[in-house]
Parts: sequence; structure tokens; C-alpha cells
Amino acid sequence: MRHRSKTVKLKRNASQRRALLANLACNLIEHGRIKTTLGKAKALRPVAEKLITLAKRDDLHSRRLAIAFLRQKETVQKLFSETAPASKDRQGGYCRITKLGARMSDSAPMAIIEWVDAPAKDEPVAEVAVAEEAAPAAEEKPAKKAAKKAAKKKASETTVEAAAE
Repeated sequence: MRHRSKTVKLKRNASQRRALLANLACNLIEHGRIKTTLGKAKALRPVAEKLITLAKRDDLHSRRLAIAFLRQKETVQKLFSETAPASKDRQGGYCRITKLGARMSDSAPMAIIEWVDAPAKDEPVAEVAVAEEAAPAAEEKPAKKAAKKAAKKKASETTVEAAAE
């Protein structure tokens, strides 16, 4: 029975579960968002939020605790220098889980877990000119359709006349 048991086992023993959550947390810190199963995302959320709270303190002891859990100094550096400062005004709820649906191979429920206050990335913004170019193409389509319909009608009339002769 699992009365009052908070941990989700994820079909692993304790050391494997700890290693899995550490790897998922490292990937979340590195990439900002990861796609995983819903159960793993739900298990990762409290771990990731505790790491952010630890990083917001930004002292030597909290840095050593983060290194002890994550075991990757570069990831801890990114956590303390980029991820935590982006969430400095937020008091909790640093992660967002978005459900995606079932995976094709085994129908496992999938989800995306990401930071709510992700550090801004330099991505090009789509321009409005693309929408203006699409409008003339929409106008040409009915004209082509009408021409095609007329040609089809003409072809059917010629076959009817040929059959009548």
C-alpha cells in the first residue's frame, strides 16, 4: 500500500530514480524545455522547483548542494547564472507542464515541461509581409477552379456528342 507516500516509483529503485531525475533536471536546465512522459514530468517538477529555489539563494553552500545532486558543474553554472535570475521575482511555480497526448509506439501519455520565465532567446520574428503574399494566391485559386470546371464540362459535352454519333 502506498498510503501517504509522496514519491512516484517510476518502476525504478531509489538510486535509479534519483539518477533519472538528476538527468531530467540537467536536460531541463540546459535546453529550457524537454518532452517526456507525463509521469516523469510530474515527478521532475518538484525537483526542478527546489533547484531554482536553491539557485536563487546564490551562495556557496547552495551551489555545492546543487552540484551534489546534478553532478555537472556546467549545468549548475547555467542554473545559477541564467535560469534562476530569470525567475527572481516569482515566488514559486517555476515550471509549466503541457500535456501532448499519447505516444504513437506505446500510447504513453506525453508532456512538455518548461520554465515559465525562460531566458529570452534571440529568435527572428515572422514578418507581416508573408501574410500579404498569401492573399493574392487565395484570389487565384477560385479562378483556376472555375477554369478547371469549365474545361471538365466541355470535355464531358464532347464525349456525349461523340457517343450520340
